[in-house]
Amino acid sequence: QVHLVESGGGSVQSGGSLRLSCAASGFSFTTNCAAWFRQGPGRVREVVASIDTGRGLTIHADSVKGRFTISHDDAKDTVYLQMNSLKAEDTDIYYCAAGSCSASWHVFWRDEDEYKYWGQGTQVTVAS
Repeated sequence: QVHLVESGGGSVQSGGSLRLSCAASGFSFTTNCAAWFRQGPGRVREVVASIDTGRGLTIHADSVKGRFTISHDDAKDTVYLQMNSLKAEDTDIYYCAAGSCSASWHVFWRDEDEYKYWGQGTQVTVAS
């Protein structure tokens, strides 16, 4: 059975930084794909960033490009989301997702259906 567990969420002032971590049991991120999504009250869940660890490729949503960075630590087999220059509108629950990389990952990386496994989420609150 696969479990994804997010950590690192919390409260921070606008302009601050946080680093989210996603650890897995029963699954290895190595040579697979992972992503961070976020969802606020009354809003659709949206992708923040995704990574193909096998090919070392990353994609970031325009809204976070230049501020957030997704990465994978091979030794710890953990996926991270480094979030800098945080804004109040980044306040959301952040979810880790993962699964086998499809041949069309570079096209459908925004779609929730690309990822089979999901974590429970971690709250990020940015005070303005």
